[in-house]
Amino acid sequence: MIKRYLITAAIFLVIDIVWLAVISPKLYKANIGHLLAEKPNLVAAGVFYLLFVGALLFFVIDPAIAKGSVWQAVWTGAFLGLVMYATYDLTNLATLKEWPLKITVIDLVWGTFITAATSGIATRILL
Repeated sequence: MIKRYLITAAIFLVIDIVWLAVISPKLYKANIGHLLAEKPNLVAAGVFYLLFVGALLFFVIDPAIAKGSVWQAVWTGAFLGLVMYATYDLTNLATLKEWPLKITVIDLVWGTFITAATSGIATRILL
């Protein structure tokens, strides 16, 4: 279990670092800069990553490994990523005056992609 968790977490973090370091800073600053904290809350971010990886294992990767199917991991990972990122983005769109639809759409695409990719890669390695 610990091995599966660490492998999945490493894959997710490596992919997400590209997003966080290269793509999102300019995008978020230009569109929601007035809403951003000067420094991110690393404890909250860490808790998110811990929970997210645990959910991936429980709902996606472990069932896909049991069936021996990387494709199951990719498709269920994509759906779970969409739902998880939609929870945040659609709530913001519904409750914040200046939350842009553009950010919601981009985040939903990103969440779907990163979760599908992480799930597929982790399952392939762990099979």
